[in-house]
Amino acid sequence: MRVIAGKYRSRPLHSLPGMDIRPTSDRLRETLFNVLTAGNPGALEGSVWLDLFAGSGAIGIEALSRGAKDVYFVENSQAAAEAIRANLKNLGISNGSHVVEDDLPHAFWRMERQKIAADVVFIDPPYRMKEAYPATLRALADSSIIWAMSVVIAEHEKKFDPGEEFGPLRRFRLLVQGSIALSFYRMGNVSEARV
Repeated sequence: MRVIAGKYRSRPLHSLPGMDIRPTSDRLRETLFNVLTAGNPGALEGSVWLDLFAGSGAIGIEALSRGAKDVYFVENSQAAAEAIRANLKNLGISNGSHVVEDDLPHAFWRMERQKIAADVVFIDPPYRMKEAYPATLRALADSSIIWAMSVVIAEHEKKFDPGEEFGPLRRFRLLVQGSIALSFYRMGNVSEARV
């Protein structure tokens, strides 16, 4: 596993063994970032990200490599949080990285109190935790963490549908790659939403 592009391009990333820490593949990460920067290579400059169920931190580190200003790596596993810290240290990343070792309801509460508003939120719980998808999407829709232009992306198995709509948060794109899919959500009118 490696950083795909940007400042830390081709640098290695390390993960923990086991199915619960399942890093997003290099190919799917590349597809995701190509979608987010289509036609605008500097689209992520200065953006704020939440990498939820962060695992190894690969998505958030890729965002930092491509110009994100701040990434909040939210992970409730101490071992995974330590793996994220080790990856950040190995890459020499100190500015803009925030490891939040907490469960999601409490982490959201803390971020709301800090007035954090994310431009991009990436959700990637262990696939067996199917209930985490609607719970997280609902909590985001009810929070002040996302705003009208935020994009929320959920990585999930192709055979599992996390849902179309969570209050004002609605899916506007589904991208399938092999057995994995990415669902893209945005607040408000789907017909107006663009990535």
